[in-house]
Amino acid sequence: MGKDCIFCKIAAGDIPATKLHEDEEMVAFRDVAPKAPTHIIIIPRAHIPTINDLKPEHAPLIGRMLLLAKQLAARAGVAEKGYRMVFNCNAAAGQSVWHIHLHLLGGRDLGWPPG
Repeated sequence: MGKDCIFCKIAAGDIPATKLHEDEEMVAFRDVAPKAPTHIIIIPRAHIPTINDLKPEHAPLIGRMLLLAKQLAARAGVAEKGYRMVFNCNAAAGQSVWHIHLHLLGGRDLGWPPG
């Protein structure tokens, strides 16, 4: 756990969040500053600062994060129309919390290219 990591604190229950999923490995919750009608953050409980810090043994975890995003998209009613999943890596890409997290966005048309 990152001592000052807001996402570690959310996962531990020390900071309140609107949690949509919680298991031994991951937590999913609504973003406090949503960029779309559906904006869910999916985090591993393990503190991994950036995508650059992933190791081969993290591959199953990342796969399970994507599968959870698919389930949450269906539950939110955005799966059929479409949704976006985003990992940002480092500040120039928009990462502002140094704990890997997957954004699930949907509920409106999402333009391309982003940013």
